[in-house]
Amino acid sequence: MRILFVLLVAALSLFANTQLYPKQTCALFNNLKHTQNRGNVHLRMDKTYEMIRHHKGQYLLKVEGATPVQRWVDDDCLSLRPLRGTPFYGSAGGQSVQKTKASKGSPVSSQNLLALSWQNAFCETHRYKRECKRGFGTLFTKSNFTLHGLWPQPRGKEYCGVSKQYVIADRHKQWHRLPEPALSTKTKEALAKVMPGVRDNLHRHEWIKHGTCYGTDAEHYFADAVASTQAVRNSEVARFFQKNEGRRVRLEKVRAAFDRAFGTGSGSRVELRCNRGLITEVWLHLGAGGSDLAKALKSGKKVYSRCRYGIVDKAGYGR
Repeated sequence: MRILFVLLVAALSLFANTQLYPKQTCALFNNLKHTQNRGNVHLRMDKTYEMIRHHKGQYLLKVEGATPVQRWVDDDCLSLRPLRGTPFYGSAGGQSVQKTKASKGSPVSSQNLLALSWQNAFCETHRYKRECKRGFGTLFTKSNFTLHGLWPQPRGKEYCGVSKQYVIADRHKQWHRLPEPALSTKTKEALAKVMPGVRDNLHRHEWIKHGTCYGTDAEHYFADAVASTQAVRNSEVARFFQKNEGRRVRLEKVRAAFDRAFGTGSGSRVELRCNRGLITEVWLHLGAGGSDLAKALKSGKKVYSRCRYGIVDKAGYGR
């Protein structure tokens, strides 16, 4: 029994001194559930990390300079050996999913669907979401649209060049296990303002499932999505919805608002999505145009909308 104890202590001692090398710039969390990251700390590709323990597919690391110093991270973010060559971000089975430019075989997507949520209705129908539990009604100074996603078409065009492990994690909604998209500070800040789902790693899901098929890197993909969302938020369309909170509006009125804001014919590319009598989302069918929403709407496909009318929900729970 004493021999077994000595061997166990020796094994634990060796385990604690193991040095690990980052494979990705993953976030380092305070807890196993990955809900807290005090100081927004991430792995650095130019450092090694001391492993304290391994538990349920995660490493507990000692991170100098962090508070608290012990942090949890997915075990596929690190390796026992350093990577060769230039560091990369968002590995997918040894291939970077952060494309720096569109390849010859993968041109920039010319048909896309921009899904915008009316945040009041989204939270009314998704009260369990963290973005709705914390600060609901105070997240924005006034009711507005938020970014759900920008989806290359046709439907089913998903997970381009993504490894099986990330596809499985995404389909099981284990979004915290997906790589963080490589974005500039400016784009990260802009994205957080229009996509409250960032709190639940929605942006990681959107990049892995849809963004990888857009034909650009993550920076350009999210920059286009943010610019298009901001265009709607600052337009006649948003003012029309804000003016009609608590009222039932018809599809024709919404499309007319798009025509006024982005040019005649824009409204015919707009589809309403409804749930429980509420307008929950507005889907914009876009063609080529990048961040120029008026141009993209003009070259988009005309669509039929099953939802013909719905209530514009007010902030707060209940109608």
